[in-house]
Amino acid sequence: MRALASSLAKARPGRAVELRVPPYAAVQLGAESGGGTHRRGTPGTVVEMDADTFLALMDASLTWDEAIASHRVFASGAHADLAGLFAV
Repeated sequence: MRALASSLAKARPGRAVELRVPPYAAVQLGAESGGGTHRRGTPGTVVEMDADTFLALMDASLTWDEAIASHRVFASGAHADLAGLFAV
């Protein structure tokens, strides 16, 4: 789980979004638009999901829109749309 989350962080480096999959992983990602960053504490954009949802998004058995619609993802902030990151 941690390795998969780290691979996303490498694909989108930065510190604008915190992706959390408790208790397994938490990584910081850059914004898709390239803008936005934070210096201290939790970023203004947080995306959190359980491990089953994360794995389903990673293997494309669940789309981002389905995960949002079914309330399997908590996403808040200006850069919370990670659809492009999971659309492989």
